[in-house]
Amino acid sequence: MRGAPTILHLDMDAFYASAEQAAKPSLRGKPVVVGGIGPRGVVATASYEARVFGVHSAMATAQARRLCPNAAYLTPRFSLYQQISATVMELLGALSPLVEPLSLDEAFVDLEAGGIEPSSAAARAVGERLRRDIRAATGLSGSVGLAGAKMFAKIASEQAKPDGLVVVEPGTELELLGPMPVRTIPGVGPATAEVLRKAGIHTVGETAEAGEAELVRLLGKAHGAGLYALATGHDDRPVVAERDAKSVSVEDTFEEDLTDRTRVQLELARLADRCVRRLRAAGRSGRTVVIKVRRYDFSTLTRSETLRGPTDDPAVVREAAIRLLEAVDTTAGVRLLGVGVSGLADYTQEDLFAQAAHEAEAAIPEAGEAPEAEPAAVPRSRRWLPGLDVRHQVYGAGWVQGSGVGRVTVRFEEPWSAPGRVRTFPVDDPALEPADPLPLIRPADDDQPAGEPGKPSPDGREASAGRPSR
Repeated sequence: MRGAPTILHLDMDAFYASAEQAAKPSLRGKPVVVGGIGPRGVVATASYEARVFGVHSAMATAQARRLCPNAAYLTPRFSLYQQISATVMELLGALSPLVEPLSLDEAFVDLEAGGIEPSSAAARAVGERLRRDIRAATGLSGSVGLAGAKMFAKIASEQAKPDGLVVVEPGTELELLGPMPVRTIPGVGPATAEVLRKAGIHTVGETAEAGEAELVRLLGKAHGAGLYALATGHDDRPVVAERDAKSVSVEDTFEEDLTDRTRVQLELARLADRCVRRLRAAGRSGRTVVIKVRRYDFSTLTRSETLRGPTDDPAVVREAAIRLLEAVDTTAGVRLLGVGVSGLADYTQEDLFAQAAHEAEAAIPEAGEAPEAEPAAVPRSRRWLPGLDVRHQVYGAGWVQGSGVGRVTVRFEEPWSAPGRVRTFPVDDPALEPADPLPLIRPADDDQPAGEPGKPSPDGREASAGRPSR
């Protein structure tokens, strides 16, 4: 435990939902839910307006719709969230070389390692400046907690929400911690909390009073001793600048169970390609391919295969995933598929035997047959999912409000415009195309005159309204 609150914890406020509200002027101040929008979807983030109705992350989307039927339910746009996260992490990196990201929107920072004076006043000034810089760079708000240990800094940022800053002064930690639920302590999940509840332990203070010996008896030596240390305010965990990923994986939940074996194989191959793209983006390769299959009855199976060496070849990963699927019965229906690669390395040693066999098989035609021309790519039908970005040749930038019965409804507006108008088009309208997300802050060189989004200005250019206050 440090004598000054020089460990900072930043947590962006309702990150995905706030990013969507900042990008879509018509949704500001209204309930927004981001996550899976199908009948089996799960809420990733809910705006504070939606939380009033009881909607929260990890809730089934179907339940969220019952609680808050008038919310905007949007598909996540991870490319946008990653861009914002990179900007925020760059600001944190300017404060200290020791930044420990926990997710896209959350991180610890060791301010002492950045040369900040070890005092409450200096730490508070840095925290307030950081919040201003984040808003200026992204248009979003973040909450900051400052304390002498990681556990208390995280508790402080939670108390600061939304859009605030809380400092836990040295010497006040146990007074703050004692009345809190036992699950406030890092590492205490539902199972541990239930064991403690049965023993009559509900708060952090009661956990400390139980004593180390009792906690070791209930939870085992390592977990019990660690829990006692945290419950009595002893948290010496350092801020770790880099966390080495152990695996890269992707998965999809399907709106309807997949029963066709060929469809299952095609979806698995698609996931394998996505997984390799993530692997390559991280500059890594992997030795073990893992598939995950969740069947109609929620039973989940995993199968893995270790290759001769690390690879980032999509053909090798794809073929391994298909081989693993051969040992899984999918006839009753599949609701979720996943592909992962573990045993990561920073170099690639291809499975040359498998690759050579694959290339030879593809190159040599059957006896008596002429080589076939490569079939033309079959374009996938466009899916206009709510929340995704589009651009129309006439009306400009907008986002999908909804689609069905051959029509797609688009609201044309930009992050810096007034709320825009809604128009409906056939789903196959050639003038409508998917688009990349716009930045949340208007570019400095964007000198378009104010006006109605999607409506030409007098000089013939499409205009946008002035940036509203945040």
